[in-house]
Order: sequence, then structure tokens, then C-alpha cells
Amino acid sequence: MKLRLVPARQGALWVRHGFTVFFQRPLAYSVLFLAFLLFGLFALLLPIVGAVVVLAAMPLVSLGFMLATQRALQGRTPWPAVFIEPLKVDRRRGLALLRMGLAYAIATFAIMTLSDLVDGGKLEALQDAIGRGAEDSAAIGSLLGDPQLQIGLLLRVSLASLLSLPFWHAPALVYWGDQGVVKALFFSSVACWRNLAAFSVYGLAWGGVILLFGALANLLAALTQQPQIVALATVPAGLLISTVFYASLYFSFADCFAPDTAADSTPD
Repeated sequence: MKLRLVPARQGALWVRHGFTVFFQRPLAYSVLFLAFLLFGLFALLLPIVGAVVVLAAMPLVSLGFMLATQRALQGRTPWPAVFIEPLKVDRRRGLALLRMGLAYAIATFAIMTLSDLVDGGKLEALQDAIGRGAEDSAAIGSLLGDPQLQIGLLLRVSLASLLSLPFWHAPALVYWGDQGVVKALFFSSVACWRNLAAFSVYGLAWGGVILLFGALANLLAALTQQPQIVALATVPAGLLISTVFYASLYFSFADCFAPDTAADSTPD
């Protein structure tokens, strides 16, 4: 695969293309995301092991959605089988994807453990207080203003963002580029860094989408004098935005990498 540089505005186009391809196959993408959620729910029923399985599956999930978008652009309907197809191409690439998933799970647990040590368990305490609701409103307010919690949250976001760089394109580079795990992680990091402006715009565009939804939901709640509308709309809107986000991943990869026609090993 050959690295390509793209202009900053391309990041906004990735978001727009994600919405476009989703609305071309809304039912298919909804089924894909539902299958992903059900897998996660059933896996988490297993103590400790379930969380590892879910995290290890994330690189394969992102690749599955890339395959789904490629199929949709070809006029074909993507099915949940896209999540396991990469494992069946050949043994070498399948094992590489499994090793990548395990590396992602280990790195994520390391970030979570370090962040928990830094915030002294304040995030877990905040989650417990939120779960108890209005009766713990004072505790929630106190925890939100705690500098230790804020530092822990900042560390989580920063490290998670850094972790996303090597794993952003890596599954696709293994599958379509026939690269090894280390090489794929390296070139994914290089591609994200070299196209940092486009990825920054991409992140800002998604932030704008979320803010727009919040503004529209609050405006509708104010006009109808039904504040519960915001809470009712949050879950479906969150599912929609998450699904479209995954649908848009393929466009970021396709723009940042071009196939090497001299050694094209791209599976169909």
C-alpha cells in the first residue's frame, strides 16, 4: 500500500460520506451495529474474560465495517459475516489480526489501570454516584470538581487518542496490504501523523455533529416544553452517530492509502 497525503478538508468529507453510505443501506448498517452490540453484551457476561474478548475484537470490528462500506459502494448488501471474513482469507493474516486484537486489549487495560491509579478510583466513584441518581447529587458535584478526577480523565482521553493512531489503519493494512502486525501499526501511525490536519478536521466535524444534535434536541424540548425529549433522543441518536462513524472509517483508509498495483494482494 502506498501512503497518500490528503488536504485538511478531506476530514469533513469522510464524515459526509459516512452519512451518505449509511442512508443508502440504513437497515444493513443497523443490523451490523446490532450484531456488534449483541456480541458485546453476551461476551461481557463472562467475568474478566468477556471484557478482554470485547476489546480484542475491536480491530476486527473496525475492519468489518470497512468491508461493509466497500460492499455498499459496490452496490452489494453487507451482512454480519463481514466481521469474521478477514479471519478466513488465509491463516497468516487471520493470526496477525488476532495478535493485533490481543495487543489492543493489553494496551487498553494498561491505560485503564494507569488512569485508575492516577485518579485514585474517583471515576468509579463518580459512576456509582451517577447510578444512585438525585440522592447523590452533592457527591456528584463534589467529584466533578475534583482535580484528581480531571487529571485522570485527561490522561484517559490523551492516551486513548494516542492508542488510536497505530490501530486506525492497521487492520486494513493487514487485510488489504498483507502487512505484518508491527509494520501495519507503524505505517498506520505514520499515515495518521502525515494527515494530521485531515484527521483533526474529521474529529472536529464529529464534535460539530454531536453539538448540532444537542442543540436541536434542546430546541425541540424548549418548543414543546417536554424536557424528557432530550433523554429519549439521546440513545437512538448515539446509536446512529456511532454506526455512521464506523461506516466512515473506510473513506479515511481509502484516501490515505492506494493499492500497490505491482504487488496487489487485495482479497475480493
